[in-house]
Amino acid sequence: MKLTEIKSTELFTDRLAQIDEETERLNAIASQLTTKRQQLTLLFNKASTAVEALGELTSLLPQTTSEIRAALEAIFRQNEEAICEVKPKPEAKQPASTNPLIEVGHQLLPILQQGQPITNATVSGLMTQNFGGSDAQGCWLWKDAYEALEIAQILLIQQQGREILNQSNHLAIFNEIERIHRLCPTQTRRSETSIQLQQFSTPLPLAYIASLAAQITPDDLVLEPSSGTGILATFACVNGAQLVLNEICPQRRGILAQIFADTPLFNHNAEQIDDYLDGKYHPTVVVMNPPFTASPKIVKRNQFATFKHLSSALARLSQGGRLVIITANWFSPLNSQWRDSFIKLQQSAKVVFSCPIEGNAYAKHGTTVETRLTVFDKISSDKPDEFVNCSLEAVSLSGLLNLVESLVPERQALTTITGAKANTLSPESVNQRGKFPKDSYKIATSPKAKQSKTQPPEAKSQDKPDRVSFKDVIEIAYTTREWTASGREISDSLYEAYEPQTILIEGAIQHPSPLVQSAAMASVAPPKPLYRPHLMRSLITEGILSDAQLESVIYAGESHSQFLKGNYQVDDSLDIVSVAPQDAPSIRFRRGYFIGDSTGVGKGRQVSAILLDHYLQGRTKGIWISKSDTLLEDARRDWTALGGKTEQIIPLSKFRQGEPIELTQGIIFVTYATLRTEAKQGKKSRVGQLIDWCGKDFEGVIVFDEAHCMANASAEKGERGIKKPSLQGLAGLRLQHGLPRARVLYVSATGATTINNLAYAQRLGLWMSEEFPFANQSDFVAEMEKGGIVALEVVSRDLKALGLYTARSLSYHGVEYDILEHELTDEQITIYNAYADAFQIIHQNLEAALEATNISSPTGKTRNRNAKSAARSAFESNKQRFFNHLITSMKCPTLLKAIEQDLVNGHAAVIQITSTDEALLDRRLADIPTCQWHDLQVDITPREYVMDYLMHSFPVQLHEIYTDEQGNEYSRPVTDSEGNPVLCQEVLRRREELIERLGLLPPVPGALDQIIQHFGYENVAEVTGRSKRIVRETKGEREKLILQKRSSSANLSETGAFMDDKKRILVFSEAGGTGRSYHADLKAKNQRLRVHYLLEAGWKADSAIQGLGRSNRTNQAQPPLFRPVATNVKGEKRFLSTIARRLDSLGALTRGQRQTGGQGLFREQDNLESPYAKSALRQLYLALYYGKIDCCSLKDFEAYTGLSLTTPEGNLKEELPPISQFLNRVLALRIERQNALFEEFEVRLTSKIEEAIATGSYEGGVETLKADHLRILEQQVIYTHPETGARTHCVKIERQRKADVLRLPEANQMCQNYQGKLVVNERSGRVAIAIPTNSTVTDDGEIVRRINLIRPVSNEKISVEQFRASTWFETTRATFERLWQQEVGDAPEFEVDSFYLITGLLLPIWNRLDAENMRVFRLQTDNGEKLLGRLVHGENIASVFRNLGITNTPKLTADEVFQAVTQRKEVMPLVRGWQLCSSSVMGNQRLEVIGVRQQAEVMYLKALGCITEMINWKLRVFIPMNDKATGIIEKIRSLA
Repeated sequence: MKLTEIKSTELFTDRLAQIDEETERLNAIASQLTTKRQQLTLLFNKASTAVEALGELTSLLPQTTSEIRAALEAIFRQNEEAICEVKPKPEAKQPASTNPLIEVGHQLLPILQQGQPITNATVSGLMTQNFGGSDAQGCWLWKDAYEALEIAQILLIQQQGREILNQSNHLAIFNEIERIHRLCPTQTRRSETSIQLQQFSTPLPLAYIASLAAQITPDDLVLEPSSGTGILATFACVNGAQLVLNEICPQRRGILAQIFADTPLFNHNAEQIDDYLDGKYHPTVVVMNPPFTASPKIVKRNQFATFKHLSSALARLSQGGRLVIITANWFSPLNSQWRDSFIKLQQSAKVVFSCPIEGNAYAKHGTTVETRLTVFDKISSDKPDEFVNCSLEAVSLSGLLNLVESLVPERQALTTITGAKANTLSPESVNQRGKFPKDSYKIATSPKAKQSKTQPPEAKSQDKPDRVSFKDVIEIAYTTREWTASGREISDSLYEAYEPQTILIEGAIQHPSPLVQSAAMASVAPPKPLYRPHLMRSLITEGILSDAQLESVIYAGESHSQFLKGNYQVDDSLDIVSVAPQDAPSIRFRRGYFIGDSTGVGKGRQVSAILLDHYLQGRTKGIWISKSDTLLEDARRDWTALGGKTEQIIPLSKFRQGEPIELTQGIIFVTYATLRTEAKQGKKSRVGQLIDWCGKDFEGVIVFDEAHCMANASAEKGERGIKKPSLQGLAGLRLQHGLPRARVLYVSATGATTINNLAYAQRLGLWMSEEFPFANQSDFVAEMEKGGIVALEVVSRDLKALGLYTARSLSYHGVEYDILEHELTDEQITIYNAYADAFQIIHQNLEAALEATNISSPTGKTRNRNAKSAARSAFESNKQRFFNHLITSMKCPTLLKAIEQDLVNGHAAVIQITSTDEALLDRRLADIPTCQWHDLQVDITPREYVMDYLMHSFPVQLHEIYTDEQGNEYSRPVTDSEGNPVLCQEVLRRREELIERLGLLPPVPGALDQIIQHFGYENVAEVTGRSKRIVRETKGEREKLILQKRSSSANLSETGAFMDDKKRILVFSEAGGTGRSYHADLKAKNQRLRVHYLLEAGWKADSAIQGLGRSNRTNQAQPPLFRPVATNVKGEKRFLSTIARRLDSLGALTRGQRQTGGQGLFREQDNLESPYAKSALRQLYLALYYGKIDCCSLKDFEAYTGLSLTTPEGNLKEELPPISQFLNRVLALRIERQNALFEEFEVRLTSKIEEAIATGSYEGGVETLKADHLRILEQQVIYTHPETGARTHCVKIERQRKADVLRLPEANQMCQNYQGKLVVNERSGRVAIAIPTNSTVTDDGEIVRRINLIRPVSNEKISVEQFRASTWFETTRATFERLWQQEVGDAPEFEVDSFYLITGLLLPIWNRLDAENMRVFRLQTDNGEKLLGRLVHGENIASVFRNLGITNTPKLTADEVFQAVTQRKEVMPLVRGWQLCSSSVMGNQRLEVIGVRQQAEVMYLKALGCITEMINWKLRVFIPMNDKATGIIEKIRSLA
């Protein structure tokens, strides 16, 4: 289409729109003229009729005098308003109106003035005349007619009100108003709208009584929030008061606008009148008759509607003002259902009168429902739970009048109101009263740190890179060998010394510092490689690359020489990868490799060597992706150490986005933050820019250094719905998808803390390949999560077995651990408790705020899930952050003393923290003039986080309620006409009160500032990346705080000062924890012992562990002393728990062994988010529910924590609060409460762990199994990996252990030490020592006391009740010693059993193994062979073989059947349908044969050695529990 045509079309369209608008305007005028014509015609007809009647009267009475004629004309004028003159009436007498209802009201007014009753026929006729048709024709509704009647009543009161109210007494006035009211017809018909919105106007007599109760004066400003047609407002107007009206119904609002001209009129939802109404209106009186159970935009009834109307109106009412409300009778302070609500109201507004009204008061309005008149004075009640002048017996309106006269008290004096609302604090008042600058909490953006323009110095020539020549290139020679897991005796150590297991590299030198690997990783070996790298000879001969580093180069090359098994398709967005259909166009992905070495192994050297290997083979383009720009220096250092040049590593930031990279070779260095930059303004994304430079067929190396930065590369389910993938993770995947032939290298010491975070490592082929049984990443995650930590441990071991992964660490030999515990002082406990109380109040106010803003309903139902979740999430995260900072700060007194002692001892202190509070400092400085920065009077304390939360995250925006088609209630945010959020005034008031309360609490300085100000910034090296800080300086005799700015190179200079021994204290955060070294380096001047204090672990397990690696590195003079700093606050376990759980996953995923994640700093018990802890928590909830916790009742627990355990009916909820929520809430309790609750919780946790250990189901990670003899009975290959040849074995192990027999002297000593009893079993003749032991907990949370029966070769724990009901009885010492010695003599010397281990590669057959048992054993056989594998019990091995398609399945021995039944309580099949199970009879374990049905079978079994017993009139068959049991089992099985 041509431009001229487009313009013509646009002009034509615009013109049509203008014509449509003009047509609509003319139609409106025509409609108004038609209505006016009808009105004029009616008036003319009336006037003509009146003139004719007067003429007839004159002709009939010729003798009529002029006086009579004048009187008749006066009557006519009174009734018809000057009918003798058919001309417009003067405006003063009858205002012109375009509203037919008001016109009808004016026409009905004379009838009322005459005292004549109004009939329905009269009303119908007038409505038909004024609306141009009848109700039957749909021209009007009877609801409209009734409103016209009310208009007539209002007009009458406006005209004659003063005269009526001037009568002698209230009863006379009431009778006159009652007479007027009775003249109107009964309202018997309703419209759907009036029913839905409950538009029942106030009867005229009741309105008068309400005004009388309000005691309105001309000085009052009266608000009627739900004005209707204005009946209540009329009496206030007659009394001379000023009005503020509000009505949501458009028709009624139109009526009010004309009847009460020049009166402020609004159309807000009166349920939030305080939030919507302009702040300049401060009513001294409120009269209201709100809908009882109706709310706008809500279809179904809302039982809280009245309360919402009342609460909001009271909030707007001036202090000392009066509110009179007409409600349903059930809304009463004497109704138990509403009593608590009225008690809550009386905290700010006192009920001074409340009386029910008989139903006939509303008879004229078509209903007889009982109502109630309640009067409030806005003064707080001294006794909120007491209500005066409140009655239950309904009275008539006349009776109500008498009660109002006699019982309603005089109004209180009003509180002086100035400026804004009296009950709302302005920001300025907060500044005055709370002593906080009014903009203290505005979000301020930190000034961008200036990047250093200086080029980092090149690495020193310690490794003589100048002598390395690219011409001296050789193919690395090595030999492969068969590896057997034999050697040194196995121990309980987490680590074993590391050495290359399957290759020997010619001329390679050992790593300069001893390396170790986890015991689990040491149990498997990588496959034999074929790849030969190309590197300079001198790199090997001079030890620039160690044997361990060269091994990584070889295996990376081996993996990169293969492709994943499968064909794939990638969409244009590079986001979606799918398996390609057969014969469809497809691509193949090259296999990747993962270096998971810890700090000190030299990951940078390995990366550079792998890049160099391919560079020398002609692949001269590479990409090196890392965490931050500061690591460019480290990358260049490692590259030049191998002979490269600094300029060969080029940062991508040198090239503008969208511009082509004009380089033919080189290594592009890019940060993840830059990589994630997406396409904008027509410029390609950074990923697209790199793909264009590399080319689609690129086969060079892509290094993902610090690969854990790509965590969350896939979507996952979170507490608030589905979490979107991170941009960094997506960018990393897109680069891998766009360059399928690239050699991908992942590098991270902390690759993933959860299995889902491994999604970025797509090139390992763990899913969506033909080598593993996982169709996609979601399937892989689901299976691994189902398997728990054990499954995660398998991942890294199998990846190593496939040659895809390596994970070595510096030896921890010599590293010492010593926890520094700070016990809170009494003063600190008082401060902690004060903040705990404050958070209780904040939490209570948060729930009230959610209700006030309509995010939640009064019953607790969620109306806006996202808003509620966001509000609670913000509160909980801020609470955790606050208490983390508070506890960290409180540790400092003990920490400072310990550091002082370190300095005396000649050591160097390294303090690891997470928080620097720089963001808070920026916000506070934004409110302080720069001229004052040289002498600051400001505290940056954890308290500021709470203030910041209240000002920026507390829910203050109002939400409006609506219902969907199904009647479900929801709410959405409200904005005004300009798009600004409407704020809830009640919540604003609550927030101001909270800020004032917090302002009175004592501040606790932040930990970082305490350290620096205590020792002086001249003595502390701060490596945190802060661009500014507050330091203490002394000028003369005066100390003052000044702002000190820091350059972007401060981290380097401060590190240098510490390593040069100029400063002996160093504090670092995560910003200084990546790539930095603070160890006792042999090349540094400061070789003092590093005392490494873990003051604040934070939430990131990987960051915490990487931080620990800063002081323990290779080439060090001495290993460090690690000192975690803890307190005696039980709630601190909240932080330890999260990091301990993540460290379990981290160790499992990266080292194949959960215990290695925390390097021994954290215990299994520290993980309070384990399955055992979750089970223990449920038991605690049950105990609370049943009232079995002495320290805390259910009611108190719910009040203190805000956690709800019960349904509205009082039953225990099915979905109880999770462990993380419990820990969060307990953290904010007073010290004594949280300690008591934790003790109850820990009792149950210990019991659960003990139960799991007793049943053999406890998953404690890799268990080292020791015995006198461990012998391999059978060994069979059950799976071989098709690509690498890695194998899976099934090994049958025989275990022989020396019987642990308790001799008589030890038994007697134990009985004496533990006050035991000597008992004998009358049935079996066995003896035991009965000793009280730890209690256990039932499923309903009840604590059960137990007895430990200690026997010569075993012990058994039973409940006290079981013991009393058993056949165990006390015996004499002589009998006990004789029988004990006899049992000791009969005890076997050795115990022998057997089990199966599945060793080697497990992931490819993961879903075909026994899903019930996840235990992993590590052992060493008699011939020195070390094995590690998953335990499979004999009874399950056959199903494993069948799942693998192996027909030759092992057969269980009778001994194995016996063990399965007695130890693991399995039910084992025998023959002929019989089964063998373990039964408890009178507290004793028995072997029972079940399924026996015939007498002949019983006789046959007895002949084989079985015994029978009649129990509860049933014959049961048992195998004796003695040394003959296995023989009898074998005889029975031979019958098959």
